[in-house]
Amino acid sequence: MRDLPHSQTVAVVTGGSQGMGRAIAEALIAEGCRKLVIAGRGVEKGEAAARQLRETGADVRFLPCDMANAEEAMALIDRAAARLGPVTALCNAAAATDRGSILDTTPDAWDRVMAVNAKGPYFALQRLAQMAVAGGYPAAAVNILSMVVHCGQSFLSPYSASKAALANVTKNAAQALRGNRIRVNAINCGWMDTPGEDETQRRYHGAEDGWLAAAEARQPFGMLVKPAHVAGLAAYLLGPRSGVMTGALIDFDQNVTGAYPE
Repeated sequence: MRDLPHSQTVAVVTGGSQGMGRAIAEALIAEGCRKLVIAGRGVEKGEAAARQLRETGADVRFLPCDMANAEEAMALIDRAAARLGPVTALCNAAAATDRGSILDTTPDAWDRVMAVNAKGPYFALQRLAQMAVAGGYPAAAVNILSMVVHCGQSFLSPYSASKAALANVTKNAAQALRGNRIRVNAINCGWMDTPGEDETQRRYHGAEDGWLAAAEARQPFGMLVKPAHVAGLAAYLLGPRSGVMTGALIDFDQNVTGAYPE
């Protein structure tokens, strides 16, 4: 029997306890990954998610990590390698979605969003690359971005800036690391149906029960983007089936950037 695409993968997924990160962990396991670390801030939620994922037969560990802390983000890769072996795949899915416009964002709010969404992922990627180069083995990384890299709503000013920064990191790192057989790609996700989005809608926008159905009724395909849809693409980009693909920023949405009403 031939090995599944991810049978040799040792993966780290940040934000892997729920939503997008959890779906990516599930997709990797479904494609044959048997060694996986999910990381996040909530220990109880993370441990519960890891236990559920282990029911598949995969060796799944939860490691607490605050991606706002660059040192923790780097150490995450070392800690994962110490437990499961050299890390060959990284998905940066953790994110802060704090609201703020150009008129009211505070320096502290800016620093927090940039730390979680750009600085932490940058240094996690750096450590993955350092270890892969030193060990002489190939690796792959996927950064989960957002369609806001193209502009974003006015109330997503720091969030949009942070994701745009990580978009550039994606391409710059892909160029720098291609000679070492390390691929770096990213996915620009559209409005997505996740537990985190439900919390955000209620916290910042006064949403009540039924908001999701109403929002989906307004979409061209009658739904928001679902984590499982994106997860398959992320698993593909992290595995050998995507070949030499690197430096790609893929829009994953039902609204076409640059299009105007007919």
